[in-house]
Amino acid sequence: MTYPAQLLYTKEHEWISVEGTTATVGITKYAIEQLGDVVHIDLPKVGATFKAGDSFGTIESTKTVSDLYLPVAGVVTQINTELTNAPELIADDPHAKYWLCKVTLSTQVAGLMSSVEYEKYIAEDANH
Repeated sequence: MTYPAQLLYTKEHEWISVEGTTATVGITKYAIEQLGDVVHIDLPKVGATFKAGDSFGTIESTKTVSDLYLPVAGVVTQINTELTNAPELIADDPHAKYWLCKVTLSTQVAGLMSSVEYEKYIAEDANH
């Protein structure tokens, strides 16, 4: 799997795309594959404020429930309501159509991996 070069990635398997002061946040295909069939996604309310690294929701699969972590600080401006009604759709296109939330940034984006770095990271993770 090749990960989109325009996105930045976290070690917790979230991705982020930044346009001006707006960040779009999602979860990677690798994370979806590890989770299995997604049955529920709990997303934050619009207007909620988070610090970088805060848990902003959960994703539940037939195997487990995992926290979702926001890679940046900011205020939630939009959530992907398609996923709250049909969470299984996230597996179809997790890096574009099925993002999780949009955030107005309150800090600079820092400490994230490029697609090349992320691919190396998950390759190492798979070998352990």
